Amino acid sequence: MKKIPVVSSDDVISVLKRAGFEYAPKHGKGSHTAFYRIDYEGRKLLVIVPKRRRLPKGTFFIHSGASQFIKG
Repeated sequence: MKKIPVVSSDDVISVLKRAGFEYAPKHGKGSHTAFYRIDYEGRKLLVIVPKRRRLPKGTFFIHSGASQFIKG
């Protein structure tokens, strides 16, 4: 089984942007940034990313709704 890589919030944000997610200014607060995308069924998918240099491995989780847009 592969080890979970150490990633920063900037890494996660760049992957989300490439997958078509857009910045959601009204949803992010403080040290968190929010991104959204409308899925194929018209539902809004919201992903919250904490702003950190290194995201703790236990926090790194991609919601199954968002993971359909991210390859790799």
